[in-house]
Amino acid sequence: MKRKKLKIALWMTAFLVLLTIGATAGYAAFLTDKAKDTANSSHESLERGEKSDKREQAVTPDLNSTSVLFIGVDDSKTRENQENGNQRSLSDALVLATFNNDDKSVKLVSIPRDSYTYIPEVGYKDKITHAHAFGGTDATIATVENLLNVPVDYYVRLNFNSFVDVVDAINGVEFNVPFDLEEQNSKDTQNAVKLEEGRQVVDGEEALALVRSRQYDSDLARGERQMEMIEAIVDKTASVGSINNYGNIIDSIGNNMKTNLTFDQMTSYKDYVINENGLNFDEMQLDGEGGYMNDGVWYFQIDETSLTEIQSSLRAHLDLEQQADPSSFAGQKQEKSESERAEENRY
Repeated sequence: MKRKKLKIALWMTAFLVLLTIGATAGYAAFLTDKAKDTANSSHESLERGEKSDKREQAVTPDLNSTSVLFIGVDDSKTRENQENGNQRSLSDALVLATFNNDDKSVKLVSIPRDSYTYIPEVGYKDKITHAHAFGGTDATIATVENLLNVPVDYYVRLNFNSFVDVVDAINGVEFNVPFDLEEQNSKDTQNAVKLEEGRQVVDGEEALALVRSRQYDSDLARGERQMEMIEAIVDKTASVGSINNYGNIIDSIGNNMKTNLTFDQMTSYKDYVINENGLNFDEMQLDGEGGYMNDGVWYFQIDETSLTEIQSSLRAHLDLEQQADPSSFAGQKQEKSESERAEENRY
């Protein structure tokens, strides 16, 4: 299991800006009010209610160890779920963060978008990215809970418009572009973004192209590139010169975020932010390998040993009892019919 320390996850930027501003009330009252208004307008409850089915009792971030699922989606994509008249985007990024209330530590696990796993919404195994297309946020949460065998208490859903706007709000970030690149932009215009190899300041569209590109190197290298971009954004956002841009960052979040967290719940996480070491994440990586299956579709097959280790680590971090065989719960190993496999090729 690969681990390394990170300051922040890409799609957590908006959430942490909001809670940090709320936690430092007195810095600027109008910013706190602005952040509160944005959080309130972004609030969206889950169909399941406030409590996960994997919880015996409801939890709160000020008293309990909790989890937050960060869902990055690309609403500009034309890949949609047309079933029952629904039109939903795929999730391009899934990150589960667990917060231990005792030592104020945070663990972070990134779930590869092509992970082959059971999706309760449809009753068969598929790429985890399709869960959002099948049933939105609730279906995605149910799938992650089934995969990792832990409750998902809260969620934060961000689309890529927010990512572009946040980078632009801090006047771009310095980044070492590893290769000449031609990519589509956030509106899916082909070859709209062109970059030459070398260190340079990239704007929002250029940064998005760098973290989305899948055609120039491996999935592992893509993940490393995303982590480098994360650190670049965090360093720039945390700089003294960016403080005056907090208002613009909050504006950029706007309608691009949905969450079941209230502003008061967000600010309950302040103790994780305000400490002598700052906010740090212990990142865990799901090991596995990709390949084509009999249907000719490429999937990421998660290594069972790695999955079991991460399940155990997350349950311990959330103060939950360990289970003898956490990866063998009902439905996890169901397969798809030929008609179901044909249906998924639409995506």
